Amino acid sequence: MNNPATPPIIASIDRLGLSAAVGARLRDMIVEGVLAPGTRLNERMLCEQLNVSRTPLREAFKTLAVEGLIVLQPNRGAVVAQMSVPEIEQTFEVMGALEGMSGELACARATDAEIAEVRALHFEMMAAHARRDLPTYYKLNHAIHDCFNAMARNGVLTETYQQINARIQSLRFRSNFNQDKWDTAVREHGAMLEALEKRDGEALRQILLQHLRNKRDAVLAVLRAASQAPDDTPPGAP
Repeated sequence: MNNPATPPIIASIDRLGLSAAVGARLRDMIVEGVLAPGTRLNERMLCEQLNVSRTPLREAFKTLAVEGLIVLQPNRGAVVAQMSVPEIEQTFEVMGALEGMSGELACARATDAEIAEVRALHFEMMAAHARRDLPTYYKLNHAIHDCFNAMARNGVLTETYQQINARIQSLRFRSNFNQDKWDTAVREHGAMLEALEKRDGEALRQILLQHLRNKRDAVLAVLRAASQAPDDTPPGAP
């Protein structure tokens, strides 16, 4: 005899999987600037674009709200989160400390196989940079930083790192819009790999601290340029 509870359980699992896939797509759209900070998320348009119903979309919204990527406003729907300049400065300051600690601990605790994995990711990332493929470059870059954190083998550090880092992924992506700053970031990653291979924790910590400071400065420069750009919108236009 069939268990009557089986179909709802399967449906629930499928729905959760779809919600996760929708969340991943929205996360990429936010990080890559397709959905800019402050953008109101139109459920009907997103459902059509992603070919899903509103249920998995709204479940994805809840996940992204917990991550700090969007804000759920009562009776007004969801909006892509937007950080003030002081929040950006303070968040990058904290992330610099967390990244530095991750690098220092990684040098002491990483296995040779883990270091080899970072080396392989680094060369893939370099190839993406040479192609000027920023989305692929950024995914590999993100993976490298996650490796540093994972190799630190500190659960509290990882939980804190992931929670704060999620809020500034789109800003870290935008920091590479300037070609010179992107090239500088690539050189810094070469220095990171060298320090990791030498297991020089203090050197890697300092490189990561400076790397995050440079990211912060690049982000603020992009925001300043955007704020100073002339507004060509005609008066009264929506």
